[in-house]
Amino acid sequence: MTENPKRALLVIDVQNEYFTGKLPITYPAGSLGNVLSAMDAAREHGVPVVVIQHASPQPDAPVFRKGSKKWELHPDVAVRPHDVLIHKSLPGSFTGTELEKWLREHGVGTVVIAGYMTQMCCDTTARQAMHLGFGVEFLSDGTGTLAIKNDAGDVSDEELHRAILVTQQMRFSRVMKTGDWIKQL
Repeated sequence: MTENPKRALLVIDVQNEYFTGKLPITYPAGSLGNVLSAMDAAREHGVPVVVIQHASPQPDAPVFRKGSKKWELHPDVAVRPHDVLIHKSLPGSFTGTELEKWLREHGVGTVVIAGYMTQMCCDTTARQAMHLGFGVEFLSDGTGTLAIKNDAGDVSDEELHRAILVTQQMRFSRVMKTGDWIKQL
């Protein structure tokens, strides 16, 4: 991991789809409030805020259809200041975007992961960041998910979230609560 402590807060996919759409985030309670607290603290302490917005590449997609109400940023995120808005169409925030270039141009050495979903876009982005040489801090209560059931089985929201956090802490990220992250700024 890099020695550069300059941080940027990545606010990943905090969009209406996760609140009023087909993928309602259920765990942990209060994750949105923690994302907003992190955004406010970052702004107060001069930490750049990067808002990332996901769109499905298919124009008729059932979720994250670009231009739809569910695709829009959550209103509480949309009204907060940010330094750059990055659009993506895959789980990793670095894939096919200008994120890495923007971070390097702004001297960022550590990214802070907040947003949705823990096991998908947050986890993928954290792993990509570490592979690219960035330090990674992962907000355990500023990320969230939902229960998943598919042909491979089913997992509760809490089990899925915890498993990703444990894995992140093993190798990829420093996992921490939002309040603790704010205190160290």
